[in-house]
Amino acid sequence: MSKKAEVAALLSGTRLFGAMPADAAQAFARRFREARFERGAMIFARGDVGERLYVVAEGQVRLAIGASDGRELSFQIVGAGDLFGEIAVLDGGTRSAEAVAIAPTTAFLLSRADFEVVQGAHPEVARTVIAYLCQRLREISDKLEALALYPLDVRLARYLATALRGRPEIPGRRLPLELRFSQSELAQLIGASRPKINLALAALEDAGAIGRTSDRLFCDRKRLLEIAQWES
Repeated sequence: MSKKAEVAALLSGTRLFGAMPADAAQAFARRFREARFERGAMIFARGDVGERLYVVAEGQVRLAIGASDGRELSFQIVGAGDLFGEIAVLDGGTRSAEAVAIAPTTAFLLSRADFEVVQGAHPEVARTVIAYLCQRLREISDKLEALALYPLDVRLARYLATALRGRPEIPGRRLPLELRFSQSELAQLIGASRPKINLALAALEDAGAIGRTSDRLFCDRKRLLEIAQWES
């Protein structure tokens, strides 16, 4: 597969570029450039000017915010097919978080200048951007609701069920899920402490929703959805 085809395939799977008219999406795809990051590399820091957005081809990137006393809160781990860094590019502001590669990572990047060139030639892109930002706002509202109203085991079940989206069913078998990051980072993503995440994992295991080994989970999607209080 050519790089252009690879980029086009990745973009088609994102909610922002995948919802754009085909000619606009193709114009964007032609302007992406490849970038590689070693594990531990800082891709951008909080407060940086938002000059580029990224789509991950391979690897993982942690998005986090830090306090002046050195504490850090991870709020998202992005992997293959995920878009990140887009908000500062869309609004022209500074980065609201830092992005650090937590595994060797290959990504494709698009500069803000190139984004604006394509958007200028395809005015219909603006409508797609507005719809995308509204969707992001709804997701933030849902997360705040979950933190305020739902117990930890429900929030964890929702996180795991979301991570399983797109995975094909295996009749009679649980779905393997390798998170590839620590329980401490999982706790930050869910809004809890590590000891409480351990208790929540144990509760899901007792409920038959997951099984655990040293490096992965084996998930019963239907049971997770029941605990998450979502319809299957």
